[in-house]
Amino acid sequence: MVPGRRVGVARRLLPVDRVLLGYLAIVTVVAIARAPSRPELWWLLPAHALFLVLVVLLRSKPLGPFGRALGEIYPLLLLVGLYAEIGILNSGGVRVHDALVQRWEMALFGAQVSTEWWRSAPSRFWSTVLHAAYFCYYLIVTVPAVVFLSRGRIEEARHFVLVVMITFVSCYLVFLFFPVAGPYYVFAHPAAWFIDNGPARLVYATLAAGSSYGAAFPSSHVAGAVAATVAAWRGSRRLGLALVIPTLLLTLGVVYCQMHYGVDALAGGALGSILGKGALGTGKGEREDW
Repeated sequence: MVPGRRVGVARRLLPVDRVLLGYLAIVTVVAIARAPSRPELWWLLPAHALFLVLVVLLRSKPLGPFGRALGEIYPLLLLVGLYAEIGILNSGGVRVHDALVQRWEMALFGAQVSTEWWRSAPSRFWSTVLHAAYFCYYLIVTVPAVVFLSRGRIEEARHFVLVVMITFVSCYLVFLFFPVAGPYYVFAHPAAWFIDNGPARLVYATLAAGSSYGAAFPSSHVAGAVAATVAAWRGSRRLGLALVIPTLLLTLGVVYCQMHYGVDALAGGALGSILGKGALGTGKGEREDW
């Protein structure tokens, strides 16, 4: 009975389940390797075991409407926890590579654009708009899945979630093995007048409560937003187009608001485009609707 049940659950796993299980297997190995000098990392192992239990419960038996919806979008709900793990794993004196990334920045832009842009083009208006765009990231990477599910378009919802999660776990793996602190940690924060607006205060409060050290390169905000836009376009051109401007503003905002190096944003945009377009070819093509 037990072996048969295990086979049944394995057959019902979605591609996104397998991606997350593979990612957590790698993170578990990293946690075990780093735990001898940092015993607090052992607590990540039971957390990963609970994730495995969650997947088994979601895939092992029939669920009602709420359970089925949860089974489709639960990976997006785990993003906060997966991101927080990066900060835990990278704390305790991990070596960061900001000096190297800053050299790339100088080679490409001739300046540390993240700390010089807002100074050379100071604007309360753009600070407000671009900090707001930075926070819109949470909507960009979640709302399309909810929209597709609400319209009964399971294939599009699954594709969207899969593309977004592949993009994020790719970024998170880079953070683990090539940590970069980023301008938020390396440079002094912008002048008080620059961040004296509602969206900026909200962003800084969020970062103070849950920013992960070493998670700057590539920008997962940009990568996730770009991949989400491409994946949303596959299911609905209108929905994809609606995300273009917020994604563009977010990409500019992470640099102008001194959250990421310019190189971070470029790398994130490239990664999101590659993964989004690569996954685009796995579906049945774009659909025009509503």
